Amino acid sequence: MSSDDRNIYLSTIEPAEAVRQAKNALDRAALVHPELVPAHESCGRVTSQPIFARCSSPTYHSAAMDGIAVSSAATFAAREGSPVTLRKGAGFVPVNTGHPLPDGMDCVVMIEHVEQVDEDTVRIEAPAFPWQHVRRIGEDIVATELLLPQNHTLSPYDVGALLAAGIFELSVWERVRLTFIPTGDEVLDFTKCPTPQAGQVIESNSQVFRAIAASWGALPSFTPPVPDQPEALRAAVAKALADGAHVVVVGAGSSAGSKDFTRATFESFGKLLAHGISVMPGKPTVLGVTQGLFEGRLLVGAPGYPVSAVVCLEDVLEPVVRWLMRQASPGRQKIAARLARKTPSRPGMEEIVRLAVGKVGEGFVAAPLPRGAGLITSLTKAQAITRIPAQSEGLEQDAIIEAELLVPLDGLDKVLVHIGSHDNILDLLANELTGLAEPLSLVSSHVGSMGGLTALKNGAALFAGCHLFDPESGDFNFPFLAKHLPGLDLTVINLAIRHQGLMVQKGNPKNITGVADLARPDVNFINRQRGAGTRILLDHHLDKAGIEPSQVRGYDREEYTHMAVAVNVLTGAADCGQGIYAAAKALDLDFVPLARERYDLILPTAHLSDPRIMTLRQVIGTEQFQQRMQGLGGYDTPLTGQIMKPGMGMGE
Repeated sequence: MSSDDRNIYLSTIEPAEAVRQAKNALDRAALVHPELVPAHESCGRVTSQPIFARCSSPTYHSAAMDGIAVSSAATFAAREGSPVTLRKGAGFVPVNTGHPLPDGMDCVVMIEHVEQVDEDTVRIEAPAFPWQHVRRIGEDIVATELLLPQNHTLSPYDVGALLAAGIFELSVWERVRLTFIPTGDEVLDFTKCPTPQAGQVIESNSQVFRAIAASWGALPSFTPPVPDQPEALRAAVAKALADGAHVVVVGAGSSAGSKDFTRATFESFGKLLAHGISVMPGKPTVLGVTQGLFEGRLLVGAPGYPVSAVVCLEDVLEPVVRWLMRQASPGRQKIAARLARKTPSRPGMEEIVRLAVGKVGEGFVAAPLPRGAGLITSLTKAQAITRIPAQSEGLEQDAIIEAELLVPLDGLDKVLVHIGSHDNILDLLANELTGLAEPLSLVSSHVGSMGGLTALKNGAALFAGCHLFDPESGDFNFPFLAKHLPGLDLTVINLAIRHQGLMVQKGNPKNITGVADLARPDVNFINRQRGAGTRILLDHHLDKAGIEPSQVRGYDREEYTHMAVAVNVLTGAADCGQGIYAAAKALDLDFVPLARERYDLILPTAHLSDPRIMTLRQVIGTEQFQQRMQGLGGYDTPLTGQIMKPGMGMGE
């Protein structure tokens, strides 16, 4: 394929500049028109003109208290011990809150301050002043006055004010109509509940788009996937425009691939405004504006990878759509947080990093989530984002960063931050915690056991999962704590005894029976990352077998979780990999046992009194949770929940 067949990003622009160019190219007044809506259905809409009250509120002088309506002049002589006596009718009239003020009366005396002599006679011992406890006509709203200005986003309270002022219908700006068109021969229509084969993906970006755009108050729609054919894409865009879409978003946006027809399609409808934005992920974003028959509509090419697509939607499309609807962006709350680990970045382009955030001690800690543009789980697990400037080479560990919250601030007090070794039990534990009457969230950064110890040393985690085996002592974790975290007051709580081994494909076609087989030239291995307890355990077994790491084909290929290793084996990317039995069972792989090991939770002793840790320990200690843990396979629970001491090994 020649370079002429590919799209080349000649000049990317900053998202803010892309937004500016889009606004300059669109005639807002011609594109988005006013429409009439019932007042009781107007919440969230934006007024297209000023609203003036038709009625006053209240429309009459009314009693603001239960009591008696009187003429204030008739009460001026009242004193304690020298009351004024009033007769029903001419002197007073009984009223309840909201009753019209009778003619000739100008105030209300609270019932508590009235002495009832008989059915027709009362006495009061204090004078009343004019308009005491009276809501006067127009106290809240005066007919003909400005009730709400133009371009005002209507709140639930505004709806009440509209009805109180006698406004039953009002003019608002119409909602921006957006159509999302997913593209690609490999993209399957999710509405048909498909099972993808190799090279296929289930389309989901349209529904992320739909939910996000609806949260802006827009009217989103979507089409079935369109194949990689220029005429098919052009027809889909033309239909969306003919159906009245103000904005057409083509999913898959633009890339360097020869099958990307977005740019050419947009140019056939009008002119290109931007081809690429200077932010990662999100770079393959395209903007255009229509000309001719469908004059002045916005065309957007959103990247195909979900994280990139969300950046396009939130950083470029949202500001434009809210501007079209005359609506201010609510923005995001920002906090200062300490970065849990070093986060390198390539200079020359701003990078958006999604974060798991929780409170540790008196401050907030942010752990970067995996940064692949195709990792939709980085969206589901994130509590915040941070932006690495284009001129930066990244962020250092413990750097104080600005985190833009994706969740309410008070929710961070309910987050447990785990940094350390991965285990499937953590997912089970996270589910148990969210099911509590007072739910907690568990966020986990999988950096291996040694990475967990580093996080504890730096005060960057509430607790760390570790399973570090010391061959010399035969003990777990404590020798490493003494070496790497001397002087720290730590508590070690066992979560489980787990079974480690070699995960192999169903039926074990390579007949792998032990570590010795890893040195065979026909065996392709997948390893865990440096510092992972599983890798340390593997190195111990290789050493015992007299095998050098260089003899293991694939020793330097790394994954960060047991499930990621298992998927590599399942798909044939590797013949085997070391991991826990639960991961092999989950993907129906065969398993060659190697060892049993102790997986512990390590935390600063001071955190034992933290309500979140206390709840965590309660959950771990329940028989119900331990039974569910055993159901995953490959877990023994004789020590689960116990505080461990040096030399206890596996308690046998």
